[in-house]
Amino acid sequence: MIIPKTRNKDRLKRHRRIRKKLFGTAERPRLCVFRSLRNIYAQVIDDTTGNTLVSASSLEKELEEQIASLKGKKEVAKFIGSLIAKRAIENDIKTVVFDRGGYKYHGRISSLATGAREEGLIF
Repeated sequence: MIIPKTRNKDRLKRHRRIRKKLFGTAERPRLCVFRSLRNIYAQVIDDTTGNTLVSASSLEKELEEQIASLKGKKEVAKFIGSLIAKRAIENDIKTVVFDRGGYKYHGRISSLATGAREEGLIF
């Protein structure tokens, strides 16, 4: 019997392979991205302690009006990228390691990275 592979299983396999090489420290934490069909989430994580230092999501209640005014998922991703960068810089985090989560660096993932870079986050 042939067991069909799913896209998410393949993504998780890529993510594990990527995570072998990426590690966030206190000086340079990891910017981790998760993308669902409708929303996008970003976290800045210190892997030495396992703590999430900063996070941003397209589901946050206080951002509903701003996100509703944007057109398309790429613009929302760029907005979340700029928001995570602002929050990180407020917490004295200027450089990060970008963890794309097994997704292709394309579309919403690259838009989020562009938004973060435009706000001054270095990676």
